[in-house]
Amino acid sequence: MKGIKNRVAIITGAASGIGAGLARAFTEAGAKVVLADIQEKEGAQIAQTVGHDCVFVPTDLREDKDIDTLVEAAAAKFGGIDFLINAAATYADNGFDSDRALWLNGFNTNLVGHVMLVRRAHEHLKRSSWPSIIYFSSESAHVGLSGRWIYPATKAAIEQVTRSQALDLAADRIRVNAVMPGWTEKPWQKVAPQEVKDRYARLSDKLHMIGRLGTLEEVADAVLFLCSEHAGFITGSCLRVDGGHSVLGPQGKEKHLPTEVRKNAGVAYQADVN
Repeated sequence: MKGIKNRVAIITGAASGIGAGLARAFTEAGAKVVLADIQEKEGAQIAQTVGHDCVFVPTDLREDKDIDTLVEAAAAKFGGIDFLINAAATYADNGFDSDRALWLNGFNTNLVGHVMLVRRAHEHLKRSSWPSIIYFSSESAHVGLSGRWIYPATKAAIEQVTRSQALDLAADRIRVNAVMPGWTEKPWQKVAPQEVKDRYARLSDKLHMIGRLGTLEEVADAVLFLCSEHAGFITGSCLRVDGGHSVLGPQGKEKHLPTEVRKNAGVAYQADVN
């Protein structure tokens, strides 16, 4: 994809899941990648597996000193920063029973830490010939979730910050966008017991218009596109990569034709003239 090769990307949450998939995709596309995560062993393993243009920097986004170290390491190793891919997230959420500490942990990890990373990396991004910032949203930003209050609130806030940052950073040629994945297959699901695979297959068929889970590669392709020179006129957007999940109504994929139901029930059809 045009504009990725030899550019420098910081990817948070890169030790597992979507973040690890992004690490592989950006490296394969020719980028130089700095992985950041609180999981040190797993992060180091991903970096070792991905290749020589990939390094891991242990990073707790709740700590400003760690963010400083991450940015300094990226600039020292590769000479600058072109892309920030803000994929790290915590799912710790007890809904009603969440105390102040749990709320602050969720926002510090999912949102505030990434905002601080943007601020710290800003001078490097300004010097880039093609700077881009990517956040990760969720359908939960737009719907109610039983028993989960913190995670959806952070994702809703991320979408607003995406829009506001896009406006304020446009003068520096820095584009800011978000990606909203649907249910995405993780490596552990491929080796899960058959009953677990069957459950996810049923759920993905019900929840996605396309009828399956998304793949890490499909999410990564969307992020690569938004960072690439193909997306030069896109900023402040939230790209849905969810198989139609977020626009599927309460009927799901079930067909419901009111006139047919009335006819089958023996009720005469009368046109609504109002």
